[in-house]
Amino acid sequence: MKRQILYAEDEPFLARITIDNLTQKGYEVLLAGDGQTALELFNTHQPDLCLLDIMMPLKDGYTLAEDIRKLNAGVPIIFLSAKSMPEDVVKGFKSGGHDYLKKPFSIAELLVRIESLLSRFGPAQSAEKIAQTTLYTFGNCRLDSVNQQLATPRARYDLSFKEMELLKLLLLYKNEVLERQEALEKIWGDDSYYNTNSMNVFMTHLRKMLKDDPALQIISLRGLGYKLVCNG
Repeated sequence: MKRQILYAEDEPFLARITIDNLTQKGYEVLLAGDGQTALELFNTHQPDLCLLDIMMPLKDGYTLAEDIRKLNAGVPIIFLSAKSMPEDVVKGFKSGGHDYLKKPFSIAELLVRIESLLSRFGPAQSAEKIAQTTLYTFGNCRLDSVNQQLATPRARYDLSFKEMELLKLLLLYKNEVLERQEALEKIWGDDSYYNTNSMNVFMTHLRKMLKDDPALQIISLRGLGYKLVCNG
């Protein structure tokens, strides 16, 4: 069965070249020329991976990614954009992206990144299936990873995709050591200096939110990683 890719791109010439190369490699491509159509196609087909331009009519790529994350917390998303400032890239990851490729890009590099993400994440899951397995209660808190919301005794927080994935990983290793390298490789794809600093920022955000619950604490272990201590 062919892997299905949702491709949101409003530049017809670039779209045609990319689609030709993807279909030659055996992928089935669903093309959308605007963000709203892309969201509708995602709802209908539940593709295995999404390629999203950022500057599109009706709905930009960042908003589209956030809407997709509300439906499916696990489908891989790659941003393809001419917006190349560091803040643009960071915003792409915060809105739910797994990767960010700057235009003009190499088709060969795009194919490698697609194959890498599909091997890591596998086929997309339905929203119903995800909802059954992604509600977490710990201490006096509750994480809803479908809607990317953390409820603490004092407030409700909207999480970025990376914050949510990091918290889920901490919960998987609750009261045990989560190795830094494992977290970087599973969520960011590698342990580069940039990704390490990015993870430190997200960990700081999570610490501030979890301070609402005295039963919880994230401890840093020098040279090893982190531990979510849960007394509840």
